[in-house]
Amino acid sequence: MSDRIRCLVVDDEPLAAGLIQKHIEKIPHLEWVASCWNALEAFDILKKEPIDLLFLDIQMPVLNGIEFIKSLHHKPGIILTTAYREYALEGYELDVIDYLLKPITFERFFRSVNKYMSREPQQIEINPQKPQESPEEEFLYVNTNRKFVKVKFEEVLYIESLKDYIRIHLTDKSITTKEKISEFANMLPSHFLRVHRSFIVNTKKVSAYSAHEIEVQEHEIPIGISYKQEVMKFFRK
Repeated sequence: MSDRIRCLVVDDEPLAAGLIQKHIEKIPHLEWVASCWNALEAFDILKKEPIDLLFLDIQMPVLNGIEFIKSLHHKPGIILTTAYREYALEGYELDVIDYLLKPITFERFFRSVNKYMSREPQQIEINPQKPQESPEEEFLYVNTNRKFVKVKFEEVLYIESLKDYIRIHLTDKSITTKEKISEFANMLPSHFLRVHRSFIVNTKKVSAYSAHEIEVQEHEIPIGISYKQEVMKFFRK
């Protein structure tokens, strides 16, 4: 299996399709396979080419994106791209990865790709001579200093909010990236817990806790008043 995620763009607007292709080409672990202008062309490509991730417009001639999804028996990962908000609920009911509103910024596009990476760890190439990564070794990529850095969840101690940025504290270093902590929380596994408006902790790294703070190695993380009940419930279950 390739270690690059093979992407297909389906959009009847050439400028929109071209922008998505450019976004794909900026990310090293993505591979642009083709762009097509309607669902029928996409169906032909899916029969001939292995596609991991589909960027799909909704408003298209002949067959719209929602109808196209319903017609597929073996679905790749799907990220909807559209100018219309009203299809969001129906899209999520069809288990799409994300719903991008046009015009699509690279930052928002990148977050969607990270959601896919978090849901689909099997896309990573496995060397037969090496043991397969365990679920604890799942990861995402973060954008820092114009590079996409791989961050393994098992190495994260806690995450700290710095207004429009977050700092990810790892076992041996920290990484800062432009991201809202509330949006970043949605990309994390269930053992990450928001304990304060400015902090998320990896509960597998917690060494002690009290009613007011959590200890992660030598770090003391405060528990916010509005998060206290949920934090206590989590640790007592």
